[in-house]
Parts: sequence; structure tokens; C-alpha cells
Amino acid sequence: MKIHALAAALLLSATFAQASDPESVDWVDLTPPFTSYENPFAALSSAQMNRLAHLLQLETLADTGTDATAAEDAAILRKELKADGMDVDFLFAERLRIIELRTREATDPNVDIVGRNIRIPGYLLPLDIKDGKAVEFLLVPTVGACIHTPPPPANQIVHVSYPQGFEASGLYAPIWISGEIKSEPQEKSLWLVDGNANVDITYTMIAAVVEPYSEQ
Repeated sequence: MKIHALAAALLLSATFAQASDPESVDWVDLTPPFTSYENPFAALSSAQMNRLAHLLQLETLADTGTDATAAEDAAILRKELKADGMDVDFLFAERLRIIELRTREATDPNVDIVGRNIRIPGYLLPLDIKDGKAVEFLLVPTVGACIHTPPPPANQIVHVSYPQGFEASGLYAPIWISGEIKSEPQEKSLWLVDGNANVDITYTMIAAVVEPYSEQ
């Protein structure tokens, strides 16, 4: 009986360990499912797009009162665009709708991955260093992100806490992090080459493991 009990305990332990192993994911898994939408601007020529952009600029100047002739110039351009068959009010409303959709695609979490135990590779951008080790950092998908290039979308950044600290070999050395990923939108101040900048972040993790990158 003792042998059977020991075997059952070992089997249960192995099953639990297997269930708790982190699932390797890629950065695309952190983005929400793509929502298709109609894009009325796809049918416009570059010349039409430029004139539409110019109208938006004129009407913005007219609203702020910084250009005395902007309102008159905007009214003339509106009539010309209408004569060309363009519904300006509809297109401006569609512009706002598409901006909102694209913002959500860049900031919303993938609810299917939130709360899961994952393992994901990336590059470390330190936020807090103690005794030469990073105890708080951002994980980003590409080397130099936020430093030499604009920040990635918010849902392509993970704010990581790792109390035991990780001694990074440099900003260009990829790493793996493992742990439960959560969605906690926030903003962090990150030091860049030309000064500090605020970076929007969708995900956070208290990492269970941080280790140098390998193919395995």
C-alpha cells in the first residue's frame, strides 16, 4: 500500500509540475484579436488625401483663431472637395473611428492570455538597479526599443518586477522571463538618450524566472 501511495504521490507531483510549467509564447500572442473594418480612405488618391489633410489643418487653425484667413480658406476648400464628390464630414468621422480602433489594437490586452503562466523572450530596459542587478525593468520585443526607436505599442511592453534581481549583460542581450502575466495598464518614466519619457504599458509580471536567452 505504501508503494502504491508513493507512486500516486509521485504521479500527482509530476502532473502538477507539468501543469505549472510556463507556456512559451511570442509577442503576437499579447495582441488582441484583429478587428477588421472598412477603410474609406483606401479609395482616395494621394492628391485627395493631401487636400483632405490640408482642410483638417485649416479648420483646426480656424478653431484656435491663430490664422485670420483659415476659416475662409477652409470653406473654399470644402466646396471644392464636395464638388469632387467627397463627403468631408463622413470622412472626418471615419478618421476618428479608425484612430480609436487602432488605439485599442495598440493598447488593449489579449484577454485570452491574461492570468496565464507564460515564458516570453525579449530585451531588458532597466528601471531600478540594486547591487548591480535589475529588480524592476521593462521587457520589449526588439533591441533598442524606446532607446533608439519610438516605444512599441503599450501591449508590446511588459513591466517586470524581479525582487532577487537579474544581472543583465547589456541592453542588447536577449533574455527569457517566466511568470503569470497580468493586465495592469500604467505609465512609467524611462530614461532615454535625449532625456526621460513616459511610456504606456499594458502588461505586468512578477517574474518567477529571468534567464539569458537560449533557443530551448
